[in-house]
Amino acid sequence: MTSQGLRFAPLAVEGLGRSFHLVAPDLRGHGDSGWEPPWSLEQHLEDLLESVPPDARLWVGHSFGGRLVLELAARNPERVERAVLLDPAIRVRPDNALAAADEARRERTFRTREEATPPMVEGRLLHTPAELLEENREQHLEPVDGGFRWRYSQSAVVALLGELAAWGPPPEALQAPVLLVLGSDETVVGPRQLDRYRRALGDRLQVVNVPGGHVVLWDAFAETADAVTAFLGAA
Repeated sequence: MTSQGLRFAPLAVEGLGRSFHLVAPDLRGHGDSGWEPPWSLEQHLEDLLESVPPDARLWVGHSFGGRLVLELAARNPERVERAVLLDPAIRVRPDNALAAADEARRERTFRTREEATPPMVEGRLLHTPAELLEENREQHLEPVDGGFRWRYSQSAVVALLGELAAWGPPPEALQAPVLLVLGSDETVVGPRQLDRYRRALGDRLQVVNVPGGHVVLWDAFAETADAVTAFLGAA
């Protein structure tokens, strides 16, 4: 959410690309995908299944993408052999979702690329190298009215935050092994959520803590890539 499939390009090039063929679609309302509604979880799941090969069984999702993987694993367990959840937005408290939605509605245009910082709903960046942020600016910013803006629909983000305020599938519904990668400094996965997943999944859950915050692919790329590659390589 607020990003694009290109977020996963370094993981494809420097990690999984040696062993897997990766498909990283832009969500509806983001990047090069259509921006028109509906923006429901059901529509996003339908979009996702239309965008990947029918034999895809290994899934990686960050934040809202992690919630989509959880929904898919619960509704279509035959489609998920292994699930990687990168600091997933399992559920956002309604008050936090409201605050994030109000912030997402604020106009976010910048006079120069250098002024552009990732949207608030992406979380703070704690250890992200400057060159990685600059690469993201080149990929995700578009010119508009003499300035720049991130390439996503603000209306879509507001709608998705509303979806995240509702409870998702219970962890007991998951049948596949799960890798959970969490930022050790900041995470959107609460301790009660984590404890519930540990109890429900038992040995099928592997938890890896990496330095930094919510955007683990930026704050701790090497550690995250190593954990993901090892987990999927065991499939």
